[in-house]
Amino acid sequence: MAGPLNGIKVLDLSRILAGPWATQVLADYGAEVWKIERPGQGDDTRHWGPPYVKDVQGNDTTESAYYVAANRGKKSIEVDMTTAAGQAIIYKLVQQADIVVENYKVGGLKKYGLDYESIKNIRNDVIYCSITGFGQDGPYANRAGYDAMIQAMGGLMSITGEKDNLPGGGPQKVGVATTDLMTGMYAVSGILAALYHRTQTNEGQQIDIALLDTQVACLANQGSSYLVSGEVPQRLGSAHPNIVPYQAMKVQDGYILLAVGNDEQFKKCCAVLGCSEVGDNRQFATNALRVKHRETLIPILESYFIEGKLDDWLTALSKVHVPCGPINSIDRVFDNPQIKHRNMAFELAHPTAGKVPQVANPIRFSQTPIDYNAAPPILGQHTDEILNPK
Repeated sequence: MAGPLNGIKVLDLSRILAGPWATQVLADYGAEVWKIERPGQGDDTRHWGPPYVKDVQGNDTTESAYYVAANRGKKSIEVDMTTAAGQAIIYKLVQQADIVVENYKVGGLKKYGLDYESIKNIRNDVIYCSITGFGQDGPYANRAGYDAMIQAMGGLMSITGEKDNLPGGGPQKVGVATTDLMTGMYAVSGILAALYHRTQTNEGQQIDIALLDTQVACLANQGSSYLVSGEVPQRLGSAHPNIVPYQAMKVQDGYILLAVGNDEQFKKCCAVLGCSEVGDNRQFATNALRVKHRETLIPILESYFIEGKLDDWLTALSKVHVPCGPINSIDRVFDNPQIKHRNMAFELAHPTAGKVPQVANPIRFSQTPIDYNAAPPILGQHTDEILNPK
């Protein structure tokens, strides 16, 4: 069955992660995505390994695990955009494309005649999405931007990690390139909004999305808390700044993540732990009071949790509907029965690897289900198909 974006064509000039993540989502939704790559080299992430996908003999292929995470469903075309011949090829593709996605530095494509002003002269209703570190204007516009430095500049690292006075304390980046990924997702929503606008007006437009803007937007409640209170949020490890108890607790054989969201759940939690008197203590009667008295309450709860084992606590707390969960390693994530039931890991046929593992898109459409029909392409796999159709 055709996806909801069936018939939409995307010219993908992006590389690394934010842009390719966006275009992979569009491909999942049914769009035809043409990935333009440098001849002989391709997307930088093809070489970001090990690990690399193995072929049927167990040898490394040319595709890294990083690359295959963000490029399924696309068609790879080798084009040298620095040459007049390459630019002419891209111009022909632009005439057919609804969307162009690029993540070059501001002005980087102008010298090749591939900037928005040039492209809209070829197709004036094109949706042209520009992803940069800092946006198309402003004092930092000409700077390069990468996920880790944006996590730092955008405040995320300042609120991630243990307190400075604890073992392992200090700022930490998130374990995946979350700023790139969120930028890619914001790009998708912006592109879809612009497509809808075009159906009403026949107008195309440029979308300007910056990693730094995205990271600041994704500070969410932490950013809002600062703007409302004037108090600078601090690192709290796994603890929540506005809800208590809402953090990891050490047990005999690991850690449990406790997520008590209201006063009733708190009382139930205390009853399970065997300290109902703590749940009835007026000092902890409301979430606001528990936040205020966090330093008193948490050591009390920790002293009870450490007396039991993970599975026992998970079972007992879940029975009374207190939100909690294990802190799983990634192997345990993919072994989880719910993840298996939802088919979040699957394989696609690949021309050199035989099969390549993939992680599913979390969106489930009732009428236009996603059809995963193409593995991340090898370099130039579709050049002849697209440029020399029979």
